[in-house]
Amino acid sequence: MLKQPIDSIAVMQEFALQGDGLDSNQALNRFLAGVERRALRMATVSVGNPDDALDLVQDAMMKLASRYAERSEDQWGPLFQRILQNSIRDWHRRSWVKNRWHRFIRGGEGADAVDPLQGYPDSRQTESVERLQQQDAIARLEQEIHNLSLRQQQAFMLRLWEGLSVEETAKVMGCSQGSVKTHYSRAVSALREKLEDHWP
Repeated sequence: MLKQPIDSIAVMQEFALQGDGLDSNQALNRFLAGVERRALRMATVSVGNPDDALDLVQDAMMKLASRYAERSEDQWGPLFQRILQNSIRDWHRRSWVKNRWHRFIRGGEGADAVDPLQGYPDSRQTESVERLQQQDAIARLEQEIHNLSLRQQQAFMLRLWEGLSVEETAKVMGCSQGSVKTHYSRAVSALREKLEDHWP
């Protein structure tokens, strides 16, 4: 799915070249290595493009390393999620404006046609039926999460995938705890309704 994995070591080395020593940031390096996969998955589901998601996560890592490396380790998780979620929100805003202009320039035409062979399974694969069903269910889940509103995506992924509390999620999202509960509840209800055929 991803063309290039995030190299948190490279992110920290780039940070070290900017003037701060790598030795004093070993804990930050371990933190970044621990969150990179989940953050990349979250960003990919939210923006729908692995390359853009990779850029967003790497930028969030650099911002955390350059601005908040001196903070205590227990603050890095919420700070990183806040940076990442703000970046995702900004990406959606920029995309909305860009898409609006593209539609105007094209005269309202639809998006480019998708290659029908792109999703066709490789005949050389020998995966079991259960694995294919599981992959289908996960792909459908990710698609339905992508279809949620941005705030519902954030609440769902931060609460369920990241395991943040309601209070921590509210801080990351910059809203009240009641709003987090509402967005999360609506996300769960929408996902249950859309995925009832895929999940028992």
